[in-house]
Amino acid sequence: MHSNKRSFYATGEISPNVLALEAELGAIMGDRVRRHEPMAQHTPLRVGGPADLWVTVVTLDELITAVRLARQHRCPVLLIGSGANLLVSDKGVRGLVIQNRCEGTTFILHDRPRAFVLSGTHLASLARLAMRHGLSGLEWAIGVPGTLGGALVNNAGAFGGCIADRLVRAELLTPSGERVWQPTEWFEYGYRSSRLKDATAGSEGAYIVLQAELCFDRASPLEIEDRMNHFNAQRKRTQPSGASLGSVFKNPPGDYAGRLIEAAGLKGRQIGGARISEHHANFFLNIGQACAGDFVALIELARETVRARFGVEMELEIQRAGEWE
Repeated sequence: MHSNKRSFYATGEISPNVLALEAELGAIMGDRVRRHEPMAQHTPLRVGGPADLWVTVVTLDELITAVRLARQHRCPVLLIGSGANLLVSDKGVRGLVIQNRCEGTTFILHDRPRAFVLSGTHLASLARLAMRHGLSGLEWAIGVPGTLGGALVNNAGAFGGCIADRLVRAELLTPSGERVWQPTEWFEYGYRSSRLKDATAGSEGAYIVLQAELCFDRASPLEIEDRMNHFNAQRKRTQPSGASLGSVFKNPPGDYAGRLIEAAGLKGRQIGGARISEHHANFFLNIGQACAGDFVALIELARETVRARFGVEMELEIQRAGEWE
């Protein structure tokens, strides 16, 4: 993000509610509570203005406490894991941003193998750990940069697999502050969509994913590793390196967003520091000093051009978060 934008918004005033929340959280979590934390430092795209208030949590009790206190002070809450699917506004995020670092996995290996996984656990790490136990079902996740919580919200997937295929149930913190377990059907999963994703990121009606029970199939670790290596090689061959959010648009029925954007002549198109990849047209790259506004402009250009050329309405796979005009 441009440094002048960061310094401008970092001097903005913070509401009395956020200041009161800062005092209470600071008494519990100390210097992990920070003011004006640059979101550009916490997303793979490397854009985004400051969060009014930022805290990193490492246990479910801390996560629940932070959310409940924020709600008591009527402060908006945005929960992020790796930030892999978020386009954060240049103006930043009002209220509290919680970085979820609640990691941990407990395997149950008798009968049909299962695992209880905390929501801040990284998917790729979970896939490797499952492999060492001879458990198959998450090979597709080996190159996915996100956490389990984000995967459950977005129904993350690749190479024909998705997290909905493995979910048995998940524990959620409801908007009213209750802890409840919900089965897979409750989430109303579709292609890169869920009941959780329908709530705007950071909205008062958002559910918070705490942990999940996943099921697996048995296979030899060598067989699982071979599939992971194949998927990794395919990913490296077909997807660009560099700062990006992964796939920007969902694939429309019967087609591919990348093909449509390329056919519209937009490969390599650049606005500010944001560029549509020449390698895969559904990947938008930060080639240096991009701001969130550059990506919004590029997204709208792609959406309008594809609509005009092919009559196809493309839907975002990524989510926008923060304060937008």
